[in-house]
Amino acid sequence: MKNQFKLLMGMFALLIASCNAPVEAPKPMDMDKLKLEIQKMEDAYAAGEKNKNAEAVAAYYSQDAVSYNRNEEPTIGLATIKERIAQRLAKDTSGNYNIYKIVDLFAEGNTAVEIGSWTVLNPAGAQVKNGYYMSYFQKREGKYLCVRDMNVSSKPEKEGM
Repeated sequence: MKNQFKLLMGMFALLIASCNAPVEAPKPMDMDKLKLEIQKMEDAYAAGEKNKNAEAVAAYYSQDAVSYNRNEEPTIGLATIKERIAQRLAKDTSGNYNIYKIVDLFAEGNTAVEIGSWTVLNPAGAQVKNGYYMSYFQKREGKYLCVRDMNVSSKPEKEGM
């Protein structure tokens, strides 16, 4: 009985000691590297739009993504998002194009939230309109994908809205 008690006390002491062991802090993220990676995704999105390539634009999103757009119901799932993008690109004959820039970026673990600005430029390069967006990314299989996004315009689409 004494040996069992000593064994139990020894295990308890080891348990207590292990609780006081220093916990290794997570490695800090390289935010500059992440910012470059996310901006590259934004640039590819813009290039896909300019080239009217819905597949290239949709590469931004995860299979289970939800996209919240101005004046529309949420678009759920990659296939539906790609379809919406293809329809929008097919209808657009303006020659306008978009640029996207990171305004702020927050990240922890395998997630990142980007707040960005979008600007629509006409073929001559003059600004037509602008606004902001927020994208939530998860790192899946080594690559960040957008799982939720939302955008707003700085001005109403029509006067009085």
